[in-house]
Amino acid sequence: MPAQYPRGATRRSFRTLFVSDVHLGCRYAQAEKFLAFLEQVQPEQIYIVGDFIDGWRLSRRWHWQQVYVRILQRLVQLASQGTQVYYAPGNHDEFLRDYLHDFGLVTVADQFIHRTADGRRFVVLHGDQFDDVERGAKWLSIVGAFAYDRLVSANGMINQVRRCFKLKDWRFSTHVKVWAKQAVQFISDFEERLVCHAKELECDGVICGHIHVPRIENLGDITYCNTGDWVEHCTAVVEHESGELELVDWSHDSTELPVRVRERSLEMAALCDVTPAVEHVAASVHVSADQRMNSHKSLVPANLAGLLR
Repeated sequence: MPAQYPRGATRRSFRTLFVSDVHLGCRYAQAEKFLAFLEQVQPEQIYIVGDFIDGWRLSRRWHWQQVYVRILQRLVQLASQGTQVYYAPGNHDEFLRDYLHDFGLVTVADQFIHRTADGRRFVVLHGDQFDDVERGAKWLSIVGAFAYDRLVSANGMINQVRRCFKLKDWRFSTHVKVWAKQAVQFISDFEERLVCHAKELECDGVICGHIHVPRIENLGDITYCNTGDWVEHCTAVVEHESGELELVDWSHDSTELPVRVRERSLEMAALCDVTPAVEHVAASVHVSADQRMNSHKSLVPANLAGLLR
């Protein structure tokens, strides 16, 4: 299971932080926890791996809280202190794919190639490009997002009752995914497509988000990493100075430093003296620019699009 870090701990330095699916603009986003986490880390690089802003919800109803502003301010602070910030948009913030550019404080691209400290290459992207529903029936995905909101709402009410009895929170929607055979098959197919994509790019692994299932696992000779989300799980992937990857969990209160849980079934390669490098890759994602433009023009929140022009 992921490592759990305590509140109020000394600010931790990481080589790289990978985070996705924060869903700012969604009423169920655990933005306060994400801000608390962000204030406790000092990474050299941050990859925002899509769905950071929830354009779908914001286009229906503007829901912008002060804590969102504080999160953005913290990111700007980190960037001004030398942290390199990279942003790979997802399906909920796909309007940002109109602005693929190096803006100085942040670089926006469909995907990146990240080289770890021990010399391994990881393709970093949200992953919606390899979701059959997103590619073939976006309306179904939007309906699914609405149903997911209702499920998370019900889950929250159940957990309020459980806390009265001093019971731990129960992630109902996570259990539903496990119980549903079709969902399990979807996750398996999704992971398989991303593994194939990593192989095509001659990478050693892939780091993604999208399906809200945090995981680090060796799938054949490819290391698959999913950062999870900040609606249910409050998880992220961090890279240590050695190049070692770790899945961290910020959803629980704890008073002692945990034993860290790192990549399962992975024997670390011998450390190499490799200069950190980030390469931009875009052409190999199997979605044309025209398809992307047509699919998300109508989903751009006017309030945010205006700020970007």
